[in-house]
Amino acid sequence: HVQLVESGGGSVQAGGSLRLSCVASAPVFTWGWFRQFPGQGREYIASVLTASSRINYVDSVKGRFTISRDNGKKTLFLDMNRLQVEDTATYYCAAVYRWTESQNPGDFTFWGQGTQVTVS
Repeated sequence: HVQLVESGGGSVQAGGSLRLSCVASAPVFTWGWFRQFPGQGREYIASVLTASSRINYVDSVKGRFTISRDNGKKTLFLDMNRLQVEDTATYYCAAVYRWTESQNPGDFTFWGQGTQVTVS
């Protein structure tokens, strides 16, 4: 079992930036970031494989958000720039013990506790 601990959420004005971090208790194969709007299911944002440079993003964040990882520190990051009010949500990091480019949250095994991002 892998524990994921997120940090970095908060409140920011539209156009601002935030960096989210997620530390894992053990190495994983694939990392992902998801977000959840009130009353909705989790939405895929981006994912990265630990053994390659393959990165995927949902179209709505391309050019604004950047996912990266530090394998040695078992840490995942999400740099969010030009934040919009519509980005307000609870953000989750996720991981799984296999290589996948799936955008389905059901394909990720381990989840962080979530961190709130509020853009006003």
